[in-house]
Amino acid sequence: MDPEKIFEWTVAERLSLADFLDGLDEHEWRVTSLCPDWTVHDVVAHLTLSTRTSVRDLLVGVISSGGSFNRMEARMARERAARFGPAELVAQFRESARSRRRSPGSGPLDPLVDALVHGQDIARPLGRVRTMPLEPALAGLEYARRSSFYGARKRFRGTRLVATDLDWSAGDGPDEVRGPVADLLMLATGRAAGLATLSGRGAERIAATI
Repeated sequence: MDPEKIFEWTVAERLSLADFLDGLDEHEWRVTSLCPDWTVHDVVAHLTLSTRTSVRDLLVGVISSGGSFNRMEARMARERAARFGPAELVAQFRESARSRRRSPGSGPLDPLVDALVHGQDIARPLGRVRTMPLEPALAGLEYARRSSFYGARKRFRGTRLVATDLDWSAGDGPDEVRGPVADLLMLATGRAAGLATLSGRGAERIAATI
């Protein structure tokens, strides 16, 4: 896939999400997101880190977090959320929307998946709707379902995925999962919230593992 097209999608999604965040009230920033134990404030702080994390930051962070990447990410997000208020974080996120810097070890599609999925992590618990653009969401899904980082290869083993809003399917197996591309992407990245609109025997099996 054309890296420039991916970058254009990423910039557009970041700017759209920044506009969305500008409309949140003080209470909504304190609501727990779809990320366990992370508030909306924590998730936005995390989003500002993807263009600001160096190799040294990553190594020091993992070591000081007992070798756990997930603990490191949670700690760094909460520390940044404690340092900066909502308006400051939105300004930082908007300012870096066109940055080509990525977290060490990440690929061109990771920032796009980050913006798409974390946008839902924020919006859905607030009862707000953020529509994922179909073509970028499909690119994110194709990437996430093959990625060992998101755990989707194991999660979707023996499963055929079928989109209901696009002419697309992937995977082999006796189980099937049908639904909108956005919710298939949420499922690929381990979000149970993506199960709400999905159907098929595969959806029932995967639900028991998340």
